[in-house]
Amino acid sequence: MTSFQSTLGEDAGIAEELAENQQAISIAEFFEKNKHMLGFDSGARGLVTAVKEAVDNALDAAEEAGILPDIYVEIQEDGDYYTLIVEDNGPGLTKESLPKVFGKLLYGSRFHVREQNRGQQGIGISAAVLYSQLTSGKPAKITSRTQGASDAQYFELIVDTDDNEPEISVEEATSWDRPHGTRIELEMEANMRARQQLHDYIKHTAVVNPHARLELREPKAEFKFERATDQLPEETEEIRPHPHGVELGTVMKMLTATDSHSVSGFLQEEFTRVGKKTADSVIDSFRDRHYGREMRWRPPAPQERIDLESIVSDATANKGADATAAFAGAIAEAVDDRDRIAHHELRADVEAAAEATESEHGTTFGETVRENAVEAVWLALIDAAEEDESTPGDADAAGDGETVDSRIVADLYDLADDATSTRKDDETVHAFADRLGARFEDEEDVRHRLTRRALREYVDRAAELTEEYDDVAFGDTARENVVEAIWDVMATVPDDLPLVRELADDRDAASDLVDGMRETDIMAPPTRCLSPISADLIEAGLEKEFDADFYASATRDAEVHGGDPFIVEAGIAYGGDLEAEGSADVLRFANRVPLVYQRGACATTDVVKSIGWRNYGLDQPGGSGLPNGPAVIMVHVASTNVPFTSESKDAVANVPEIEDEIELAIREAARELKSYLNKRRSMQQRRKKQNVLGKILPEMATKVAEVTGREEPDIDDAIARIMNNVLVERRIEANGDGQAVSVVVENNSSTTETLEITDIVSAEPRKLSDGATVVEMDGEWFVKWEADVGSGDEAELEYEIADDAAFDLDVKGVESEKLTVTEGDR
Repeated sequence: MTSFQSTLGEDAGIAEELAENQQAISIAEFFEKNKHMLGFDSGARGLVTAVKEAVDNALDAAEEAGILPDIYVEIQEDGDYYTLIVEDNGPGLTKESLPKVFGKLLYGSRFHVREQNRGQQGIGISAAVLYSQLTSGKPAKITSRTQGASDAQYFELIVDTDDNEPEISVEEATSWDRPHGTRIELEMEANMRARQQLHDYIKHTAVVNPHARLELREPKAEFKFERATDQLPEETEEIRPHPHGVELGTVMKMLTATDSHSVSGFLQEEFTRVGKKTADSVIDSFRDRHYGREMRWRPPAPQERIDLESIVSDATANKGADATAAFAGAIAEAVDDRDRIAHHELRADVEAAAEATESEHGTTFGETVRENAVEAVWLALIDAAEEDESTPGDADAAGDGETVDSRIVADLYDLADDATSTRKDDETVHAFADRLGARFEDEEDVRHRLTRRALREYVDRAAELTEEYDDVAFGDTARENVVEAIWDVMATVPDDLPLVRELADDRDAASDLVDGMRETDIMAPPTRCLSPISADLIEAGLEKEFDADFYASATRDAEVHGGDPFIVEAGIAYGGDLEAEGSADVLRFANRVPLVYQRGACATTDVVKSIGWRNYGLDQPGGSGLPNGPAVIMVHVASTNVPFTSESKDAVANVPEIEDEIELAIREAARELKSYLNKRRSMQQRRKKQNVLGKILPEMATKVAEVTGREEPDIDDAIARIMNNVLVERRIEANGDGQAVSVVVENNSSTTETLEITDIVSAEPRKLSDGATVVEMDGEWFVKWEADVGSGDEAELEYEIADDAAFDLDVKGVESEKLTVTEGDR
């Protein structure tokens, strides 16, 4: 408490008076005064947000019913007020559920469901209704019809902000030309200053929902986006949470609610990807944290004069000589068979020896006898001293009564010596081991049971003393290596686990369980709860809306954040008609919904800015920030629970796991862009070189012909060989009343090339080579031939044709810069 404190004076009852003024408010009343939190902070943005919420609801409804979405959006202007109309062909809403869907905040079917949906909180469309009534004073007008219903249901309603309940003013049956679907009409005070954002939202929605047909009509423009595919997104299934990333509070709540009694049952029933084997691994990790591991010491070596049989015999009384000898021999043999042994392993060996001896000799070895044997052997293992091999049995063999290291110190020395670098001499390692051994020897629990944290404290203390007294550095790396070496030989204990109800009341134990889940390698969550767009459809969507030269996409494997799986996808479009001036266009999406606002607050933007785009061939002023165009960079985050920065769902929060996956997805697509740009630059250089040769070689050929008096050589053949091009050459020879045509492919490149050759001729060809086909179309014949030609090889197509035929040769499969085509007579 501070030494100075101001006081209230003599008046009493102030706290009671203040308490009387405190009261609860409904969620609707809260958002009535804080509508900016939902994205309704201005007339321009409010209109775009209302369109977004209505379209998202329409898409979800249609997809859940297995219907290809047809969505119509119309905006009508009336002075300072605008009427928004959104119609869909979804399954419609029942008379009972419709008022709550549109007139009650935090009402929906998806909040507790772990599967991908556009809506998550049950706020969006009801918030649009709330904004409409606040700015216009008019109710929302809603029409809905379910499949097979004779009439549609018509409602006019508002949100009662005091109780967060729908207040219905009109409820009646009506006719409607749609067989099923929903229509909502909202009037609001708004403006069209955000027209571009509105258009971008509709266009980008079409990009990531290529299965939907969207139509927008507003006072100054009309847009219609047809489907690019009739394939609906894969239907999602609800899954249980994944063990990785689940917070402690969530796990404690789950422990309280579960019907399971055992920890193993809890893990297998409440989490996805957890079977018996994985649950056992988690439990072992929990035991290591909660109970600690037991140190496993080496059994006595032959040169050590430790007679375990005698030690057990001395500790066993009144059991008969034969039975005692058998009991002692079985224990000694079991210990000797192990490389190392922990206290609980010794206990298990003693139990097995006792039961075997009882069975063979009919002598009972009770709990006291067994405990005595365990204690005697264990104390011998951790207390006996190793003696010099040259003087077995003589404790003063060093010559002056000096004793050698204890077994504990000797064991720890070997572990530390193997774990530390050769720069530390034996004396330093020995001093460290001696001090570390003292910590074990002073431990009250003779079982030497330690958590990893406690072991690290032991090692740190021994290292600090070594640095202090021996003036030798013992850094973090050396310490961690020693901890790892000792921890690896320690054994997980078999102690009984607490029951689930006990864990629920023990925060520390529950925390150990959460840490154990995070530490265990567990298979990635199933993706059936997610509906990513897929790499192919990302490219299809980009191609549909952006005229570019190059497209690339990437879809990552599922990862986990907060127990919820997520998938990140990225796409890049480059060149073509894209804007070359200024920054590249960044398209942000979450669960197939475009994120229009708060670009600067979004993790996607932060990641795009952090990437060094110069490494991928794009200009990036200053080496950071958004790259310059002509490019479009698209990122889609699909999750059962997207972590948005606010209730308006305009930006993805800066979650490290998600940011890492965004970066990896972008880089994966960007590597394809880099390859394309490198190849394009290479082709440009090749074309430039080929153009130079095209100018020089004809002049050289003319000079050579003049000097030698010979015919000028074929320049095209020479260029093809110099440039290592694929040469495709047509040769024509007279053949009676017709012509013999051959198309020769000569591969001068270093790789096998696959060519698709089409020779378009004006007369019907005859006697085609094997493998060639001909198709007649509108008086022309298309001779088609595919050839795989190895490096340095030739292939030839032959056919005959009328003497007056015309030809047009088309070659595909090889870049134009690596192809030389000649047509003529030979």
